[in-house]
Formats: sequence, structure tokens, C-alpha cells
Amino acid sequence: MMKKKSVSARKASLVLFLCQMISALDVPLDSKLLEELSQPPTITQQSPKDYIVDPRENIVIQCEAKGKPPPSFSWTRNGTHFDIDKDAQVTMKPNSGTLVINIMNGGKAEAYEGVYQCTARNERGAAISNNIVIRPSRSPLWTKEKLEPNHVREGDSLVLHCRPPVGLPPPIIFWMDNAFQRLPQSERVSQGLNGDLYFSNVQPEDTREDYICYARFNHTQTIQQKQPISVKVFSTKPVTERQPVLLTPTGSTSTKVELRGNVLLLECIAAGLPTPVIRWIKEGGELPANRTFFENFKKTLKIIDVSEADSGNYKCIARNRLGSAHHVISVTVKAAPYWITAPRNLVLSPGEDGTLICRANGNPKPNISWLANGVPIAIAPEDPSRKVDGDTIIFSHVQERSSSVYQCNASNEYGYLLANAFVNVLAEPPRILTPANKLYQVIADSPALLDCAYFGSPKPEIEWFKGVKGSILRGNEYVFHDNGTLEIPVAQKDSTGTYTCVARNELGKIQNEVHLEVKDPTMIIKQPEYKVIQRYGQVSFECVIKHDSTLLPTIIWLKDNDELPDDERFLVGKDNLTIMNVTDKDDGTYTCIVNTTLDSVSASAVLTVVAAPPTPAIIYARPNPPFDLELTGQLERSVELSWIPGDENNSPITNFVIEYEDGLHEPGVWHYQTEVPGTQTTVQLKLSPYVNYSFRVIAVNEIGRSQPSEPSEQYLTKSANPDENPSNVQGIGSEPDNLVITWESLKGFQSNGPGLQYKVSWRQKDVDDEWTSVIVANVSKYIVSGTPTFVPYEIKVQALNDLGYAPEPSEVIGHSGEDLPMVAPGNVQVHVINSTLAKVHWDTVPLKTVRGHLQGYKVYYWKVQSLSIRSRRHVEKKILTFRGNKTFGMLPGLEPYSSYKLNVRVVNGKGEGPASPDKVFKTPEGVPSSPSFLRITNPTLDSLTLEWGSPTHPNGVLTSYILKFQPINNTHELGPLVEIRIPANESSLILKNLNYSTRYKFYFNAQTSVGSGSQITEEAITIMDEAGILHPAVGAGKVQPLYPRIRNVTTAAAETYANISWEYEGPDHANFYVEYGVAGTMASRQVDIATQGWFIGLMCAVALLILILLIVCFIRRNKGGKYPVKEKEDAHADPEIQPMKEDDGTFGEYSDAEDHKPLKKGSRTPSDRTVKKEDSDDSLVDYGEGVNGQFNEDGSFIGQYSGKKEKEPAEGNESSEAPSPVNAMNSFV
Repeated sequence: MMKKKSVSARKASLVLFLCQMISALDVPLDSKLLEELSQPPTITQQSPKDYIVDPRENIVIQCEAKGKPPPSFSWTRNGTHFDIDKDAQVTMKPNSGTLVINIMNGGKAEAYEGVYQCTARNERGAAISNNIVIRPSRSPLWTKEKLEPNHVREGDSLVLHCRPPVGLPPPIIFWMDNAFQRLPQSERVSQGLNGDLYFSNVQPEDTREDYICYARFNHTQTIQQKQPISVKVFSTKPVTERQPVLLTPTGSTSTKVELRGNVLLLECIAAGLPTPVIRWIKEGGELPANRTFFENFKKTLKIIDVSEADSGNYKCIARNRLGSAHHVISVTVKAAPYWITAPRNLVLSPGEDGTLICRANGNPKPNISWLANGVPIAIAPEDPSRKVDGDTIIFSHVQERSSSVYQCNASNEYGYLLANAFVNVLAEPPRILTPANKLYQVIADSPALLDCAYFGSPKPEIEWFKGVKGSILRGNEYVFHDNGTLEIPVAQKDSTGTYTCVARNELGKIQNEVHLEVKDPTMIIKQPEYKVIQRYGQVSFECVIKHDSTLLPTIIWLKDNDELPDDERFLVGKDNLTIMNVTDKDDGTYTCIVNTTLDSVSASAVLTVVAAPPTPAIIYARPNPPFDLELTGQLERSVELSWIPGDENNSPITNFVIEYEDGLHEPGVWHYQTEVPGTQTTVQLKLSPYVNYSFRVIAVNEIGRSQPSEPSEQYLTKSANPDENPSNVQGIGSEPDNLVITWESLKGFQSNGPGLQYKVSWRQKDVDDEWTSVIVANVSKYIVSGTPTFVPYEIKVQALNDLGYAPEPSEVIGHSGEDLPMVAPGNVQVHVINSTLAKVHWDTVPLKTVRGHLQGYKVYYWKVQSLSIRSRRHVEKKILTFRGNKTFGMLPGLEPYSSYKLNVRVVNGKGEGPASPDKVFKTPEGVPSSPSFLRITNPTLDSLTLEWGSPTHPNGVLTSYILKFQPINNTHELGPLVEIRIPANESSLILKNLNYSTRYKFYFNAQTSVGSGSQITEEAITIMDEAGILHPAVGAGKVQPLYPRIRNVTTAAAETYANISWEYEGPDHANFYVEYGVAGTMASRQVDIATQGWFIGLMCAVALLILILLIVCFIRRNKGGKYPVKEKEDAHADPEIQPMKEDDGTFGEYSDAEDHKPLKKGSRTPSDRTVKKEDSDDSLVDYGEGVNGQFNEDGSFIGQYSGKKEKEPAEGNESSEAPSPVNAMNSFV
């Protein structure tokens, strides 16, 4: 009896949960609406649970909340009320709950350590913040100690202990020398996780007196330095090699506990000579793929985002040629509470039901407790509509007084989770938020989205009508979105009109009208064409357009994807571009772009300029080089250069190009300096300091450039401060804890003097901090280590030389290194649009968890199984990437009637974050492929037996088979068509009452509830009499193969012709004929008179008569004397009479596709067995690629989602799934 009650209770909870899912309302983020609706408080911003503050700065404890009416705020400290009015150092920001504790004016941070909690309250409830633990940071000094020098024998191991002071938070440790340079680390020498410096074996080069350990405390931006440690290595010959011994950890085993979601770091450092190599394994399992990283020369094993499955024994093995050592670390993964289902806000109507669900997991299992308005629910005021059932609160028949804020607390020994969720009971009639009479304009054949944003309580029902008195819109040509939007996937001209959106609930009804205008697309009906023009000629490009009369087009001309030159030779007309007096510079690609407010089209053409025929009397050539270069008026930053021009060679000099050589920094390399008009032979040149200049001049005319002149004399300028700073300064971290500052170094002549160096400065952005600076040599990179992950930095790089600094550089913003994202996208939802297309939605992840530049989201999806064929297969995961901060994406190319899974991951510059939980969805049915085979056996006088195989791709549940057949008489005419519907579970059928000795043609296809699939055809003949039945031993029961045989006919139809393809089986010599008909009429057959029996008989009779006449003539001639017929024939052979080709056996009528030979004159069809336009007016050639890869089996058009593939040759029956042209055309309606 108790068991039955328990089952009933679970059913009731499920029903209530479904009601909550149906009834809960989403309040649109409409500012006007939000101002009018009452709402309980919601905490929008709060300080972190563990809040470490700088003791030198004011303490700001954040608490922001929203609600209607605006909430008031109060605080507790260490569990008791915190009266801020009694403490002069504490103030609360206006219209906010944020506390500011004044430390900079006499307060002490230590006095305000404690646990704080904020409460935001209005008339509809109270929300509370997390417990915020305030602790001031600490950066104690290093204890003074006397360090003795370390005397070590070469080859021995050594550990230099750091032992940093204990700070809050713990400091970042690094080793440097007296010159503030990082000590080099390798497989032999490396820093451990505890900060100590380990030497697997010491070498003589390790001798130095400045091993210094530094501890950096980020909160206070201070660095503490340990006293230098001296190491002296003495040599003994020979050096004894040693097998590995582990320096850390000690012993053979150890244990480690880590929390779920954290980074697991395991370390093994070994001594030995030669230096041991470290290898890691997991006993009884594999190291997790994509989450395992090796650091510190494989001495550290790093596993990110650990879970309970990562618990186990991890073994590190240190090995050199003398032996090995190992250590086993037993890892246990515990878990602080984490959400399975966090409670979500409920907006209900009076009398409705709902549930708040709070489910969390952890290790150990967390304890769930509820509070109402910040008070434990056991002592909170009673609410008859509320019932607490463990992790669920069930609300029944709520009233407006039931509005409250509930808190769920999930806690275990490793932490807690606190979530606020309000229940807001509202009674509101429908409201439509979309402006009335809004006008939407789209281009024909593109989607149209008509908005109807709404709100009401209870949630209104939305209906759409077209026209003032139109009927409600339904059908596959419309998509109705949950937010009220009406989507017309393919808008046509007749879609234009007024649409009415009606929202109604039990409190009222409201409607709103919007207007849709569908415009004709803009087209370029006469495009610019390729032109070849002689130099100095005139050319014109046309661009004639056709557009919707209500749209105003603008035409833009581009040259090589850039604006036209500002030259009066370019004349832009209404529908053309004319170029006068064309020159070589006009050579290029010209593009006409037509823009309207709704669409844009373009067309391009290439202009090639060629030289005009030369005039014989005049020879044009490049000018001779200038000569007699002279430098005068030498100053520190300028000099005057003069020259004498060379011969123009019948083409005027248009300009002179001056180049310079820096003999001090880049001897032998010439650089562009300036250029002057061809009428000028003197120029004042600006110079840079500390450069040894030489100059040369090049003359230019319309023909080309002259040879360079002889170099001028050299001129060395004096040194000076740098004039400029490095360019392209960037700050991009290569690791999560560093910042790599790079820049483009100055060129040699830009240094302005000897001793070029750079001053690199940086500081964390938005933090009141001093600049940290370092001077480096003439390099182009500096690495700042120990930075927080992905935080912005202000960076500047200043040049200096022996004479001083360059001007103050500008600041740039960089970021420290990225790390993998921490969380997966939530609230993943899938909306199946049709059998091959789905839309996936997800919530964006908080930017602070991205830990890098958000690049987008990746959707992994794969087919689990077909719902019609229960078979396992290799799972092939597909990936779609959606750039930017998108929250949805389309999944194309799905298979009908199948079960799929997907998950979503966020991507930054470092890589992918964790995957969201797998989401399962199913695609609806589609039309099946053609049956796998159709065989006709057991012919008798009046019957045939048909056997068939089910479709390879059912794409759903088969409902029946359709068999159509008709007789074919001796003149190849088709008889009446008979149709039979066969149950889907049948695989054979005996057709009786057929005519004897008659050929029949059969058409066979399968059906699902969606429609009919592609058909397969066969032909067979009933026998003439009983004697025609073969003896069983010979092969009775089978129809002998009928050749030729044509299979898998596919068609694609256009307005005036059709493209037909097929597979042929039979002899090489065959003619092909095509049957076709108009829809709704009987099929007809094109008949070749040459194959008709009566025609062949007539021709044979004529030939016989001619033969008899020839014999009679021959006999009569022989009576008068002999006539050498054969000799004359041999001497004058008729060129028209040619024997049949023995190599290919063809008669000039048909060539097989594999022969790759051209068709003979008498061929009716090309060798690819495709009817061309001249053969049939019903071809589909104008559709470009026929039906290859353009239509799904259900007729849906997917060309816009998938790339076009090359058509592969058909083999066997594998192409039987090609869609019918009728389905293909229906997909465009």
C-alpha cells in the first residue's frame, strides 16, 4: 500500500513540474513594461565569497539588486545586524547596497575582517547575497637567515630551498640573478611547485653566487627577495654516473586530494646522471585526452577540469641508461556542491501551479535547505499554496500574496551554493510590444520575419491572420516562433499585405497589424565585358540594371576593389563607365556594384591595355640615366642634391626618383627617398642623424625607368636622440601566467646614434598601480612572467641610445595569456525545423569564465541511430563553428527519422572549453529511397512473380508499396496503366490474368506517411505457350535477363526542357529512346521508324527486288561480251563504302561512355546517356548541376547549407535514392 502511494506522489510531482514548465512566463526586457510590473528583488551583482582586499585601499563590498518597487538594503556581519550608521568609516552608496569602508582616512582593514551578507527587500520579498568573507592581503618580509655556500661535486644532485614567507594570497615564486634575468631552466635544472630549485645533476657552469628567489604578492604589487645563494661546483675525474633517484616526492607512494573542476598538478623531479627522463602513466586506465598537459619538461602532470573519473593511481617513472625509479600518487577527487538544476524565477498567474527545483551534486552529497525571504522556511510565515518536498517546492493555486523570494542552499564540507529564485504572481491582460503598423520590406525568395513581441499573465496564445478578414494562418509555408514572430521562409510577391497578430488570455485580447512588402530583386541585365584597348584609346563598360520600381538603386564603380582614380578621364554615366585616353595604369578589373536598401549585386570585367602600333619615324625608349650628381648646403638634417638629366629618347621625362644608401648600417641596399617632377633637377633632402648617405637618381618617362645614375659622394650626419619609438607594440600572452610584449625594432638609420636600447614599461589596466619598467638590448620581445590569467595591461616601449631617450611613447592595451574556458554553455535547446534541418540555441557563458578572447562556439553533433533501421554504426561527429557571441546556429544535412546528440563548447584563443551535457533530438520522417531491387521471376502464360527488397534508406516507417504496370505492344506503344497498393510487410507478389506473350513495364516505389519515394522500373514478358516454359533443370522459375536494361533513371525539369540520366546494362551497340509525357496525360514513346517490323520487311523486299534486277542485267550483259567489273571496282574504290571497325565494333551509331570517343554523325544521344536540349525540349540542363547534391530525399532544398560536390559515376543500384523532380520542384513553392 505504501508503495502505491509513493508512485502516485511521484506522478503528481511530475504533473506539477510539467504544469510549471507550461505556465511559467518569461518577462520581455522591455523598459516600459518593466517599469509597470511589480517584481521581487533580484541580486544582480555581489562581491566574491572569498574577498581578499588590499589593506592600503578602501574596502568596497558590492551588493546591487533590482526590483519593483526599488529594494532597500541591509547588512549582517558575523551573523548579526551591521548598523552602518554607527560607524563613521562605513557608508552605503545611494540607490545601492554597496558598502564603502574608508581605510585611507584612518581606518584599519584588520578591524573589518569578518563574514558579511547583504539583504535586498521590497514589498514582494527579500533576496540575500552569498556570505562574503573579507580578509586583508598580507605580504610579510623574508626572515633573515645566514646562508652558507653550497659546495657540490660535479654530477651530484642539489636542491636550493626558497621557503617564501606565508602570505595571503600565496606569492608567485621565480628565480633570477643580480641582473634581474630569469635563470635558465631545462630538463636538468627546474623549479618545483613549492618554489625550490632542483638540479638533477650539477655541472661546472652552475657555479655562481647570485641564485636569488623572488616572491611576488600580486594584491599589494610587492616583490620580496631572498638573500643570494652561492653554489660552487668542484670537479672530480672521472665523473661517476648515477641511476635515477626521486628528489620529490619522497618514498614510493603518496596521496593527493583535489576538487572537481580544479586543475590537478602532480610533480616528480629526479636526480641522476645522465639526466633522467620523466614519463607518466595512470594505472588501470589512460590519461584523459584533451585535458592532459605536461609542463616543466614533463616533470609536472597537469589535468584540467578534473572529475571523479580522474581518481586513481598515477605513476611517474624516471629513467636513464643506468636504471629507473618510480613513485605512485593516489589521487582522490572530491567535489564542492555544483548545480544540476538551479532554481529559476517563476512568473505565475493567480490560480496557477508551479514548482521550484533545486538539485545539486557533490562529494560528499550536499545537504539541501530552503529559506523564504532570507528566513529558514521552517520558521517563515506559512503559505497554504506552498509545500516543501526535499529539493522541490510545489505551489498549488497561488494567489498574489504568494509572491516571495526563496533561497536554496546546497552545502558540504568543501563549500556551498546559494541561489535566489522569486515567485512573482501577476494578473496581466495581454500586451503587444511591437509598434503598430510596422512596415517590413524584403526581397522576393528571401525569408520574412514579422515580429509580435507580447506579454501577459496567464501567457497569451498568439494567432496570425492575413488581411482584415483573413483566416488564421497555418501550414508548412509558415513558421511560428515561441516569441510570437511569424516567419515566411520564402516570401513571394503574393505574400505582400497586412498581417494581424492577435494575443489573448482569460483577462483580455489585443491585436496589432504589421505590413509586409515583397520587392523584386535587383539584377544586372547587361554586364560589363572583357575589353582589350590600345594605349591612348577610349573604352566603355556597360552596367544596365533592372530593379523594383519602389527601390532607389545606387551604382558604384570600383577599380581593383578600390575607388576609381580621381581623374577627369573617368566618366561615370547612368549605366556605363567611360575611360578616355587610356594609359597603362588603367589596366585592371572594373566592378559595377548596385546597392538598394534591401539587396546588392555586382559584376566585373577586366581591361587589358596594349601598346599602340609604333610610328616608324620615331623610336621611343627609356631615358638615359642622370649624371654629374653634386651635394651642396650640407646641414645636420638636410642637404641639397643636384644633377644633369640624360637623353629623353623621344619621350618626355615625367619625374625623377631619388634613392639613398646607408653605408653605415645597410651597405649595398638602396632605399626610396623621394621623387620630383621631370622639370626639376635640384631637391632639398631631409636627413636622419647617424647615417652615412649616398644618393643616386633614376629618370622615368612613359616607356619606363632609366638605369640608376652613378652614386653621389658620401655624407655622414651627426648622432642625436631617437626621433621615434618602436611601432606595432603588442602584448599577447603565450601562457596563462605571462605577458609577451613584442614590437618592431627600429631600423639602423632610425637609431639616430650608437647604443640603441628599449625601455619596456607595463602595468595592469584599471588598477591604481605604478609602472614597472626594464631596459633591454636591441631586441624585439620581452616576457613578463607570473601574471594573472587574461587581464588587460597598459604597455609602452620607448627607444633610447647613448645620447638619450626618444619622445614619450603612446600606450597600448595588451592582455596576459589566455587559458581554456572554465564552463560550458547552458540551457542548450534544439528546435527541429524539418527532417534535415535543426536550430540549436544556448545561453552565452559569463565572459569572466571565458578566460580569453571569445572567438565563438562549436557545436558537436552526431547521429546515434536511425529510428527505422536498428543497427549500430561508426559514430562520425560533425563540428560547426559559430563566430562571435552567438546564441544559436543551424544544423544542416541531417538524416530523416534519426536520433541525434549534440553538445556545445565555447572557444577562445587557447582552445575549447568543456562540453555541455549531450542533448538528444530526433528528426521527423521523410520520403524513402527507391526499393533496393525489383526482380521478376516465374513467367507463365498469364502471370509473373515480382520480388523486391525494402529501401536502403526508409527515412521513416513504410506504409505501403505502389506498383504500376502497363503493356507494351509490338509498335512500342504503351497500354493502360494499372496501379496496385501493397502492404509494407510484403516482399513478393504474383500478378495473374495477364496477356500471354506480352511485354509489360513495371514502376515500383515505397511510401511513408510523408509521401512517395523514388521509383524503380523493370520490364518482363509472359511466355508464348506452355512449351516456352523451361525445364526446372535448365532454369525454370527465372526470367532470362532482358537486354538492354536501363536502371535508376533520374530527371530534373526546367521551363522548356529536361535533363535525364540513367544507368545502362547490355551490349555495347544500342540506340536510346526517351519516353515523356505531360503531367495528367498518358505517356507516349518516341519511335524510331528504322526499328519498326513493317519498315524492316518493306526494306528487305525492296533490296530483294533490286538484287534480282541486278542479276538479270548481269546475265544480259554477259550475253554481249565480258565486262571487267571487279578490276574497275578495285581501281576506283568508293570512299563512302567503309568496313565496320574491328577494334571497337561500332557502326557509327553509339559509343560507350568508357570509350571516350566522339559520337558519329548518326548518333541520337551523347555517350554520357544524357538527352541534350536539341534532343528534347523537356531538359533540365539550365538548372546547372541537375539534381546532384541539391535536394534531400524529402525534397527539401539544402544547397544553401552544403557545398557542391562533383558528380560521381553511378555504379550498380547505389544511385537509386535520387529524388524525383516533382518533389524537387515542390520544395521551391
